[in-house]
Amino acid sequence: MNSLIEIRWHGRGGQGAKTASLLLADAAFNTGKYIQGFPEYGPERMGAPITAYNRISDKPITIHSNIYEPDYVVVVDDTLLETVNVTAGLKKSGAIVINTIKDSQEIRKNLKGYEGEVYKIDARKISIEALGKYFPNTPMLAAIVKISKVMTEEELLNDMKESFKHKFAKKPEVIEGNMKTLEIALKGVEKI
Repeated sequence: MNSLIEIRWHGRGGQGAKTASLLLADAAFNTGKYIQGFPEYGPERMGAPITAYNRISDKPITIHSNIYEPDYVVVVDDTLLETVNVTAGLKKSGAIVINTIKDSQEIRKNLKGYEGEVYKIDARKISIEALGKYFPNTPMLAAIVKISKVMTEEELLNDMKESFKHKFAKKPEVIEGNMKTLEIALKGVEKI
């Protein structure tokens, strides 16, 4: 891992982009990394565009601002490709991962000429298969870990199992589905 990885998340209120960025921060922290995980939003409502951020490093992080030149971008809702410049500042050496079923040509035309790596994943299909409901944040969390390699897949799965036990203490029946979602998503990322 580079000494500092910066990730920007784009989603809509209620889709869990903020939660996923915070889960990633917690998981990275538990592997011994220095972390930052924070959202940027105002008086947003359900469905409004939101942005969240992660900084993950092997060394203490002294930067305390939004991320303007991310290494990676996660797009939780592909409709944002048409309204938000999700590739703004995205490094060519990095990558973008998008929750979509669109073909590569359609995706590329919305990326404003971005020349770096592009990945897609069908988070809807994966979450409905594993959970019976559409929660895109868990598959997207797995996808960004797979692509960025900020931790191993095994570290992610072990940490999330413990995190889910705590988070869903009163609903233990959803833990297995969330773990299955992560496992399927780690295999479902496709480079385009």
